[in-house]
Amino acid sequence: MTERPTVSIVIPAYNEELTIRQCLVAAIEQTEPAEEIIVVDNKSTDKTREVVEAMIAAFPDAGIRLVSQNDEQGITPTRNAGFNAATSELVGRIDSDSMVQADWVEQMREAFIAAPDVAALSGPVDYYDMPMRAFGLHADDSVRKATKKLAGKYVFLFGSNMAIRASAWEVVKDAVCPDREDLMHEDLDLSVHLALAGLKVGYAPAMIAGISARRLDTKPRDYLFYVQRFERTYRAHDIYDAGALAPMAVLIAIYPALHLQRAIERRLRPDAQSFAVTPATE
Repeated sequence: MTERPTVSIVIPAYNEELTIRQCLVAAIEQTEPAEEIIVVDNKSTDKTREVVEAMIAAFPDAGIRLVSQNDEQGITPTRNAGFNAATSELVGRIDSDSMVQADWVEQMREAFIAAPDVAALSGPVDYYDMPMRAFGLHADDSVRKATKKLAGKYVFLFGSNMAIRASAWEVVKDAVCPDREDLMHEDLDLSVHLALAGLKVGYAPAMIAGISARRLDTKPRDYLFYVQRFERTYRAHDIYDAGALAPMAVLIAIYPALHLQRAIERRLRPDAQSFAVTPATE
């Protein structure tokens, strides 16, 4: 029997005391455990560190590590610190409010074993604080498969649910943009540098993570600035490809209706639970 690759999970965190515990619980309760779970604290001012330390004490065999990244504020240096600290062959990356499904690590391993030519990959997401979750997961999967075809060479990674081979990270880690102005999508920038290095980005439809749709709650101007990170990232690399911008068009198209839906939902159910760790397929 071939030895299965080792896995580290990296979770960048800044002021996520309300979500980091359930994020860690989901990462721990896996059909195949990860060798380590690295939370990278980026100068949090709330109780994020205390929550993580309590989880380390409660689950001493889960391989949870708390790493501090105090040099710079921002997702890019915090992600980089986590990737550099990882000791496994595969490095998964999720957000501190992501909640992976119970077979996430197992599906990650299977996807990389099945595609030895793939350097990194993403999976679909289940929006756990939206209604009709099973439909939403199916729609997300369909859109990601379609945009992967349109993206051509520049298949993008989705930072809330992705994984990369440690060997691929070693190739591009000194080339990825620091983005100190915070204008780009750091996961898209990583994807571009992988492509420029001749490394392949894939898609794993069975590697599912739950994420919050709270981005849809932002004001139109802020949401547009967020979505336009796609265009700014590609332009920073002199890439002008209409197909690669397909995700940006999709995000702009869905915003009005879903923004309104969430506003109505909050008014009708102000005390509703914001998230739950349950599969969307149930």
